[in-house]
Amino acid sequence: MLVIEYKIKAKLHQYKAIDEAIRTAQFVRNKCLRYWMDAPKDAKINRFALNNYSTVLREEFSFVKDLNSMAVQASAERGWAAISRFYENCKNHQPGKKGFPRFQRDNRSVEYKTSGWSLHRTKRRIAITDKKGIGELKLLGKWDIHTYPVKSIKRVRLVRRADGYYCQLVIDTEIKEQFEPTGNAIGLDVGLEYFYTDSNGHQEENPRFLRKAEQAIKHAQRRLYKKEKGKNGRRKARKRFAKKHLRVSRQRNEHAKKLARNVCKSNDLVAYEDLSVRNMVKNHCLAKSISDAGWSQFRQWIEYFTCKFERVAVAVAPQYTSQKCSNCGAIVKKSLSTRTHVCKCGCRLNRDQNAAVNILNLALQARDGQSQSNAVGVGTSTLLGATLVEQVLTLSTESPALLPGECQLRPHASPQTSTILEIKQYSRKS
Repeated sequence: MLVIEYKIKAKLHQYKAIDEAIRTAQFVRNKCLRYWMDAPKDAKINRFALNNYSTVLREEFSFVKDLNSMAVQASAERGWAAISRFYENCKNHQPGKKGFPRFQRDNRSVEYKTSGWSLHRTKRRIAITDKKGIGELKLLGKWDIHTYPVKSIKRVRLVRRADGYYCQLVIDTEIKEQFEPTGNAIGLDVGLEYFYTDSNGHQEENPRFLRKAEQAIKHAQRRLYKKEKGKNGRRKARKRFAKKHLRVSRQRNEHAKKLARNVCKSNDLVAYEDLSVRNMVKNHCLAKSISDAGWSQFRQWIEYFTCKFERVAVAVAPQYTSQKCSNCGAIVKKSLSTRTHVCKCGCRLNRDQNAAVNILNLALQARDGQSQSNAVGVGTSTLLGATLVEQVLTLSTESPALLPGECQLRPHASPQTSTILEIKQYSRKS
């Protein structure tokens, strides 16, 4: 799937109508969750049962009936996506919290399927044809959708962000890029001092976007708290505060995307650590720095570009990659403050470069031994029971995933440009 995103230009009453449609979608999803929670234990609640219940909601509430029927159905599917994810986590005995479905209070999007909208013949305007009063919206962006037939547009989503409203069009197509093999392989060790260090010794600077903008964010936050609740001044201050966070998230995502693309274009095999960032951020001393680095985003982009460029991505277990000597294999104990690896065999390397070389060696061993390949030819290997991401989003630019049940990514879009996203779902491999 290809997702093209445009910024919306409309009138004030149209923005209010979009907000009303978004609130209705949230209401339907929450009512479906309540219906599932209150159902008897012997009742079989599945996706089709929730779709049928959404029809009952349309008959019971007039404001739900004003929303397009397929948009109501898509909202019910969002509720089922949360329920099915909870069931799957329980079935797989996932450690820790299983993700019990929760009620939404800050939904920011409404999704239409193949009805409820009409694209203008110039394909620069889109009209929402339900009874919410949204009407015709002007699309701002540089992406040209004239090459795609209207029938290939499977979904339309209206998204509210801190800097305005966006329209996302999901197109049933596929994009591939062909590159000649380079014969190169690289190992990556991510860190806080440097964003990553590769097995060739190159160190990429850590931009620290949040740290640089932290003073301005705190100033905006203080101004927000000084405003009286319920007043327009507080609403404007909250919007300024949200814009600053949105800008940081966009910078971080763009940085990770650019680096991952360059790495995957110049190497046939990319090896990286299978880090559990969720557990690492529990360290309150390093949580902000780890989150600011954006390691998970960087990994997602690597997995995407290796698929798109028909390269190989290998995730290896991180145990002992920093302590083990990349030359002789001996274990050299060192603390985090020790930044140079010195071994009795005469090997003297930067600590992170030594770890990157170990990561590459483990990946090559895995490829020679028990590697697995998915349908698109991307090899995935794991060591010591570590698992790769079960569902990988193939992302071409900044937009978040559109389909229900997919993981959400931080949005990153220029106000005057549209964005593209490709969504794929991989079969599970372990």
